[in-house]
Amino acid sequence: MTVVVKIGGAKAVDPAGAVADVADLVADGEPVVVVHGGSTAVDDLLDRLGIEPTYVETPDGVVGRFTDEATMEAFTMAMGRVNNDLVATMRAAGVDAVGLSGVDGGLVTGARKSAVRVIENGTKKIKRGDHSGTIESVNTGLLERLLGDGYTPVAGPPMLANDGVAVNTDADRMAAAVAGALGGRLVVLTDVAGVYADPDDPSTLIEAVTTPAEYDALDDAAEGFMIKKVMAATEALERGATEVVVADANADAPVTAALGESGTHIHASALEDT
Repeated sequence: MTVVVKIGGAKAVDPAGAVADVADLVADGEPVVVVHGGSTAVDDLLDRLGIEPTYVETPDGVVGRFTDEATMEAFTMAMGRVNNDLVATMRAAGVDAVGLSGVDGGLVTGARKSAVRVIENGTKKIKRGDHSGTIESVNTGLLERLLGDGYTPVAGPPMLANDGVAVNTDADRMAAAVAGALGGRLVVLTDVAGVYADPDDPSTLIEAVTTPAEYDALDDAAEGFMIKKVMAATEALERGATEVVVADANADAPVTAALGESGTHIHASALEDT
């Protein structure tokens, strides 16, 4: 079964441990697909270009980057650099890595969103000029061909919209779509040990989510950036993934640990009645 590893792009996430761990898994014959983010790289480039990033809140309470035309150009450049650096690091670790964006080979495609619903000062509004998309399909044939030939795909946004334009998409949700399409296990590596029942108390780690009631508790506990992680986990399982684990990227052998007992394990059975 393919393991899809999402490596976050936050400053607090050190990818070195994940890279070494993926190298060990691949050497043992495990098929692995890596999906990466790059939020810090995008913010740093926007700062150097003198572009002020815009963040918006959706009616569901999710805060994300609004991608106008100038931001999209910076986003594409920054993500390309992150992908190249990660592929080079993985190849140096002995992994025969191949870098892809969601555009390459139509890896990730879907509808473009030219406008988004947002909350501004407590009021619902429509904000236009967005360059983002909703993932509808994954080119599993491309990934399976690469994996079958011994390569490790390393992929990240942007995605390809149905009108042929490259647009932004959330990397967690991209990893979810890939894991679901491959029917694999998704490991989402972030800068905390998993999802906490009390977001301010690491001792309240939710270790396993197997029933609808436990899923409801997980959903209620998710705050801030963790909302996107739980949303991505839900989408992955709905699309066909067998399990999603949210775990600490900075732990020793973080992927192997997550495939064992570390982190928050969310199973498909938790969505049976939701």
